[in-house]
Amino acid sequence: MHRGVWLGAVVGMLLWGGEAEAVRKRAPKRQATVTLAERAVWRAKAWVGLRSLTTVSTTVNDDCSGFTQLAYRKPGLSLMPERTLPGENGVKAIYRKASGLGTLRETPRPGDMVFFRDTHDRNKDGKLNDGLTHIGVVERVGDDGTVTFVHKASGQVKRGRFNLARPDARKDEKGRVLNDWLRRKDKRNRGYLAGELVAGFASVDESWKSTPTRLASSKRR
Repeated sequence: MHRGVWLGAVVGMLLWGGEAEAVRKRAPKRQATVTLAERAVWRAKAWVGLRSLTTVSTTVNDDCSGFTQLAYRKPGLSLMPERTLPGENGVKAIYRKASGLGTLRETPRPGDMVFFRDTHDRNKDGKLNDGLTHIGVVERVGDDGTVTFVHKASGQVKRGRFNLARPDARKDEKGRVLNDWLRRKDKRNRGYLAGELVAGFASVDESWKSTPTRLASSKRR
């Protein structure tokens, strides 16, 4: 079987429920359900290496916010607010909804969303004034504080690392990577590590679901 066909089959299985069974098999017997955070992590891990999200779904943008929306996808639940504001990108819209729901966090946990600022020069002025520009899913938090996250960047779903205690250090004294580059050096900037650009975290739970009232209202429009 060709690698692309095999990968597509695995991705489809994970998106539509197979990942829940995988988590159950690896979870303690006392755990009866799979949380949104656990499912998001399993999906994100399965998609590492994908160059296009269209292998998974064509209903979201093929970018970092679309990737994150797919990771948490569940009937009746959306990361996006009911309305986006003029000039608001997907990352800013998701952050605004998280703020309204009170799910923003200062410290990361596996399964959280992680937000980054100024990862690219969105307004083309060469300055660090673009606000929230990138998002991913926290996969794990190491004992030394180094966080591994999964995101879609540079045309591929990949893993990245950052360390909030040492945000401007590329590696530690033993040569282990603490922070990956998230904004590469160019003629206008020195380049920035992921830890330098972290803007916060948010958990996703059942509060993100649309209420029946909102659903009914949207159908009447």
